[in-house]
Amino acid sequence: MNEQTFSLQSFSSTESLLNLKIAGNIARNANQLTITYALLGDVEEVRIVAPSDTPTRKHELWEDTCFEFFLGVKDSEQYWEFNLSPAGHWNVYRFDGYRQGMQEETAFTTLPFSIHSHSDGLALALNVDLDKIVSAEQALEVAITTVIKNKDGEVSYWALTHQGAEADFHLRDSFVIEL
Repeated sequence: MNEQTFSLQSFSSTESLLNLKIAGNIARNANQLTITYALLGDVEEVRIVAPSDTPTRKHELWEDTCFEFFLGVKDSEQYWEFNLSPAGHWNVYRFDGYRQGMQEETAFTTLPFSIHSHSDGLALALNVDLDKIVSAEQALEVAITTVIKNKDGEVSYWALTHQGAEADFHLRDSFVIEL
């Protein structure tokens, strides 16, 4: 099993940042991927959509607070973007190359994950079988990201690393975890 912890950084130190920390861990055992996020700090200042009784696949989840990660096959331009809303909604997109050929990934019909709110934070955990999109022998490069929208509507972009002049989660130079 390959397991790594992570801590995300905000794109710009000039943004009016809340006192937040986003950390977690990611693991791959054969083709089972597990990722957990912990959002800690002034969470009451973050706009978090209320949990849905019927979570579904939805588009443009990144317009609100959204936990995301990107999986790329090593030595290939192809990659996937996973979006997880605190409301329980989700989506997975497949790309042929950098922001090219975006399509909803139909290999996934559900993406069940758990969300737990507590007084000083929010925890999100996903366990997903990747057999439908990659083989267990393929090395993966991973970017872990989060979009945070505060109650005033300001958005901040969090990632393991920011390689561009602007926040851009799709840059392969940002896929810095290897599983």
